[in-house]
Amino acid sequence: MSYSKAEQFNLIQRGCDEILLESELKSRLEKTRALKVKAGFDPTAPDLHLGHVVLLEKMRQFQQLGHEVTFLIGDFTGRIGDPSGKSATRPPMTEAEISDNATTYREQVFKVLDPERTIVRFNSEWFGRHDAGMMIRLAAQHTVARMLERDDFRTRFNNQQPIAIHEFLYPLVQGYDSVALRADVELGGTDQKFNLLVGRELQKNYSQPPQIVITLPILEGLDGVKKMSKSLDNYIGINEPPNEVFGKIMSISDQLMWRYFELLSSRSVTDLESLKRDVANGANPRDTKFLLAEEMVARFHSRTAANAARRAFIARFQQGAIPEDIEDKTVETSADSVVLANLLKDTGLVSTTSDAHRLVKQGAVRIDGERISDSRQDIPIGVSHVIRVGKRRIARVAVRQTTG
Repeated sequence: MSYSKAEQFNLIQRGCDEILLESELKSRLEKTRALKVKAGFDPTAPDLHLGHVVLLEKMRQFQQLGHEVTFLIGDFTGRIGDPSGKSATRPPMTEAEISDNATTYREQVFKVLDPERTIVRFNSEWFGRHDAGMMIRLAAQHTVARMLERDDFRTRFNNQQPIAIHEFLYPLVQGYDSVALRADVELGGTDQKFNLLVGRELQKNYSQPPQIVITLPILEGLDGVKKMSKSLDNYIGINEPPNEVFGKIMSISDQLMWRYFELLSSRSVTDLESLKRDVANGANPRDTKFLLAEEMVARFHSRTAANAARRAFIARFQQGAIPEDIEDKTVETSADSVVLANLLKDTGLVSTTSDAHRLVKQGAVRIDGERISDSRQDIPIGVSHVIRVGKRRIARVAVRQTTG
């Protein structure tokens, strides 16, 4: 499909937070050659999640428009650790961790990007062959005062919190990646803006045209508040089972659903506006959320898996069916019974007894299909119950007396 320059710009700017500079992007789009577009990913965790997909989706759009896309794995920068948004120095990763995670990234990224049109590079390719002298020359191109313009560095400095010298190297090393790749465009989250602009300045110092910087919003996790993160357990991993991906998406709020649509969906702006009108006119938001969940499962698994996940979700949550893969848990006690709040905590269905009391009070706990109102009730030994907490946590729990 052929796109006019105006159509290209409109597609590129969709969902972006900022384009620096728009006039430069429009000017380069007028040229006949394909733009060199890069985005870097430090292999700091073994799995990619939907937060990463925001960038990957924008990269896919550039591929769709015929541009050259480089998926850069920061196996060298990963040894430094990105200080963006951090209130403390990040501990260094081991070589084995970086290597294992980088391998996993390569396997997962092509669930979004076109493998035939994606260039995969590692920044150890150029930094691995440079000596300490090169790093000193690179460090000489930026000042401490300029580094302290970064919000996180300035905050830590003003609060007398430690800033390790190697953290100052990270923006410079990331910036040099753009020099090495002669990038026309670099993509990153809003928390990466400073680093992306450093790349722009370094390219000027190396007599290259400065890259266009495109920042994209940070995707909130399932809680709708904090950045999606595996460490916060509010993430949706692209390698998770279809039913898990589907169920997690269905658990997000109706308001957050539209943000996920805008940042993750391949649907056109016209389609999204139509969906919003339908909901505003009385359509059930749940049915619209079904479309989002199906699209994500189909993208990372298959259309068949998406259809099966929808059927399983309806059977499990709308018709109250017990899933075939329900987990069996056993709790042992020396007494004749266990208090429900303690039972919920001991089985891992809740994190704390306080959570158990709260969820029971909210009517979110059912035993054998019956809503429970007393979190202190005794559950006797010798019986097995199906216990459901909220919409997604369910287990068959047996209470047994300790032997011996």
